Amino acid sequence: MLRVGLTGGLGSGKSTVAAFLRDLGAEVIEADALGRALMEPGQAVYAEIVSIFGPEVVGSDGRLNRARLAEIAFKGNRLQELNAIVHPAAIAAQRSWMEGVFTRNPGAVAVVESALIFEVERDARTRGETEGVLADWRRRFDRVAVVTAPDELKIARYAARLSPDGPGHETAAADARLRLQHQIPDAEKAARADYVLENAQDRDALRAQVVELWQRLKAESNKIAENEF
Repeated sequence: MLRVGLTGGLGSGKSTVAAFLRDLGAEVIEADALGRALMEPGQAVYAEIVSIFGPEVVGSDGRLNRARLAEIAFKGNRLQELNAIVHPAAIAAQRSWMEGVFTRNPGAVAVVESALIFEVERDARTRGETEGVLADWRRRFDRVAVVTAPDELKIARYAARLSPDGPGHETAAADARLRLQHQIPDAEKAARADYVLENAQDRDALRAQVVELWQRLKAESNKIAENEF
């Protein structure tokens, strides 16, 4: 088995890489999807967010108004508060998912797609934590792959995704720049990662890199299996 973290900044293309890996045979889960599930009404994370951030983050349907919550967190300098609630639960859910994968298939390559692998570690250490899985990503993953792209290209992709028809493009671009300010630069991530995929060209060029990455991950998984028997 091999535990792989797949990361990259907003608009880097990590979701595309995750889809390619899934097609090639990897077990893949998206951290965003897990996080959204944990923030649904009835969940402990939901209750704590409402308790800390107040009823203004609850929409008319009783679910979290994620846009309002994000606005408060990013523009109100309360992102650390939000992360301290969400990250521990999300990482516990990721661990549980990986355990289930390896129970079903001990030779699997399990990939967690998450934008904030390095940021989770940074934020935990900022809060004074020095032990545990939040303060050291190597306790969570055997390997980490980072997807990189120029910041302006990331911003353009993000804005195009949120506002494909044009209206709201500048607002989306401004939101992207604000979010990138809270993310660790690609150069720092690339220096710490085991694998780096550059996504500044087309899908075919990216897919070729992913195929090569998959071959290396499978080889490492096989090597681990051989050493265990």
